[in-house]
Formats: sequence, structure tokens, C-alpha cells
Amino acid sequence: MGSPNAPLPETGWSANPAATDRVQAERADVAIVGGGLAGLSLALALRQGLGPDADITLYDPTLSRAGMDDGRCSAIAACARRMLTSLGVWQELAGKAEPMRTMVVTDSRTKDVARPTFLTFDGDVEPGEPFAFMVPNLDLQQALVAASRSAGIDLREEAVTSFRSEGGGVELASASGAPLRAGLLVACDGARSRIREMAGISTVSWGYGQSGITFVVEHERPHEGRAEEHFLPAGPFAILPLPGNRCSVVWTERTADAERLLALPSAIFQEELEQRFGHRLGWVKPVTKPRAYPLGFAMARAFVGDRLALVGDAAHVIHPIAGQGLNMGLRDVAALAEVVTDAARVGLDFASPTVLERYQRWRRFDTLAMGVATDGLNRLFSNHSDALRAIRDVGLGLVDRLPRLKGLFIKDAAGLTGEVPKLLRGEAL
Repeated sequence: MGSPNAPLPETGWSANPAATDRVQAERADVAIVGGGLAGLSLALALRQGLGPDADITLYDPTLSRAGMDDGRCSAIAACARRMLTSLGVWQELAGKAEPMRTMVVTDSRTKDVARPTFLTFDGDVEPGEPFAFMVPNLDLQQALVAASRSAGIDLREEAVTSFRSEGGGVELASASGAPLRAGLLVACDGARSRIREMAGISTVSWGYGQSGITFVVEHERPHEGRAEEHFLPAGPFAILPLPGNRCSVVWTERTADAERLLALPSAIFQEELEQRFGHRLGWVKPVTKPRAYPLGFAMARAFVGDRLALVGDAAHVIHPIAGQGLNMGLRDVAALAEVVTDAARVGLDFASPTVLERYQRWRRFDTLAMGVATDGLNRLFSNHSDALRAIRDVGLGLVDRLPRLKGLFIKDAAGLTGEVPKLLRGEAL
């Protein structure tokens, strides 16, 4: 494109700085490492903001696995749905997404016959707009890949092996050996980000000793868009509606117990499932293979570096108790795309420290606040203390009786409080 950056020096590059044969690097305005949901969404957002002439390159050696279904699904908050609509992706997903029309919260023990409802969220954030949707990750990933290809994003199925910032740009080496020089590098390569590690950015992190077992179930009776979160002593058991008579299950257990459950014969696993799932929807059976994922907290000490920005799980990992993990990453996407676009339109270097610091300030407090909140909720509910149970149940009951406070919680869960980026308001960049 006619790059808004200052012209990059025409220097060659080699993976071995001591090499005498220097290879002329390809050029890109932005290089993104990581082709998951956040990375692909960012590529599309930058295409919209920087225009059709922008050179955007995305690296991910696993792109061809976009057709593999691991049974995981994501809650898409209202703000994220608005962004995906603006990017032209939601139109392909609407028939595969299920709106959450009601959220019911209970607090009980595993063997309790009755599960009294302490808190119910019901209603739309705007007339006709549910506060969240459930979407299978496979469908979302495939839609993002297709949209990225149509938008002319350069998708490269290879890994970035090294990079360095110099001379007003970032020089990358890939597994193929072909060098590339970009104005901005964005790490979207997950919780174990190699780009973050190579940049020397440390994290604050801890594990919860819990694992989340995820899979999809089929059931007898319609769920009517009702999501349920049963707080049990080992952790939350979430039932999240999908199209048809299906739901996504996110079942939190202590890690050793999760491993034990997955090793059980199918008939005994079914009994354990039914004990937690209940019988409101009739018979229930898994239709995808249950898999367990370790749960933890991680926060990068900085979200930016020299011509580098961290997005999504590369910047932060939180407990899934509130279903906000992906939505936090998509808020990163919207904020970074907006600050980069704003800078480009006035002719500034969009990877300068000033511009990237604006992104960091915008996202860091919100992310930390959500991380602290989910950490606190998990510690409050994932225990066997009768005293804590009594206190939290009184608190839930009070919230349930305060409509204005519940409305604020709904708007916050929908991502519509605070300084909301344009894309999350449904506006184009």
C-alpha cells in the first residue's frame, strides 16, 4: 500500500547476521503470527482500516487444521457479534449460532437433588439483540479463514522462527527461510507465545489445579436458548445452548479428577454427566469427544514492545468462569485496529511507541480487572465451605432482586460498558 509508515530502509536480511550473502526481504505493512480466532479477526479488521492496498501477512503452521473439530465452542458477546458483522463474517455464521436468551445461576453440591436458582439474567442488551451467542469454534474459524482469503490477506502456513527490530521495521525469518520486513509485528500465537518469549516479555501466572472438560451433547427436549451455570465445589458446570437440541458443556474439575473422569468407561462417564447435567432436558448424550484443558491465569507484564503488540491469549489468559476469554481477545483486536488506523490516516508511524502505548493503556486496565474478577469468582465458588456458600448465596439473591444492577451486569458481559472501540459498537473503522 502507500504505507502510512515512514518508508522502510531497503536493507537485506539474513537469519544469520554474520552471513555474507544477504537476501532481499519481502515487504509487509503488518505481520501477524497466529491464525486463531483473534489473529484472523485482526487481519480482517486491519484490512478494513488500512484499505485494500495494505500488505498484511499472517503466519500459522496449523492453518490447514481449520477443518478439524475438537468440540470446543465459544460465547460471542453482543459487542463481538457487532464487530464480526462489521467485518462481514457474522453473516456466514448467523444460522450456526444460538442466542443466549436466559442465563440461570445455581449454587449446589454435586449430589444435591434440588438446585435452587439464585440468579437469572433475562433480556436483550438492545431490543432484539441477545447479550451473547454460542458458536462452534470450527464454524467461526472456517468463516474467518474464508473471509481472510477473500480479503487478500497473505496466509502463510509456516512458523516464524526469529525476528528483530531495526531500522524502523521488524525483520522476520520463517521456517521456509524466506525473510520478511514489516512495519508492525503482532503476536496472536496463544498462551505459550513464542513471539512474546523471544521479545523477552515476562508474565505473571499461576495455575488453578483445575481442568475444563469440554464437549457437545445432544438432549431430548429444546433448551429454548437457556444457558445454565451450576456452581459446584470443584468448579462451575456450564450448559450453553447450541442450534437444535444440542448444548456445549464446560465442566470444571480438579485436574486429577478430570483425568480420572476421562479414563472412565463410557457408561460410568454418562452417569457422572447426568448427575451434574440434570434431567430438565430429558436424556443427554455426548456427540463429540470430551477433552480436558488445564486452567490458569497469566498476564503479560507489557502488552507492547519495539514495533510489537500482543493480542489475545499471548497477552492474557483468564479463568473461563465468565465465558469472557475470546471476547477479551476480540476487544484487543478492535482496540489495536482502531489505534493503528487512526495513526495511519494522519500519516503517523502506526508502530511508534506513542501509538502502541495508546493500545496498551486502553486494554491493560480492562484486562486486569476482568482477570481479577474471574480469579475471585473461581476462588469464591470452587470450595466446600458452608460459610462462604451462605454468604455468596445471599449476595446472588440480592443481585437477583435489583433489576438495574442486573442490567449493568448484562451490559458489562455484552462488552458494552466503558470506552468501547468502534468495531465493537458495530461501526466501521
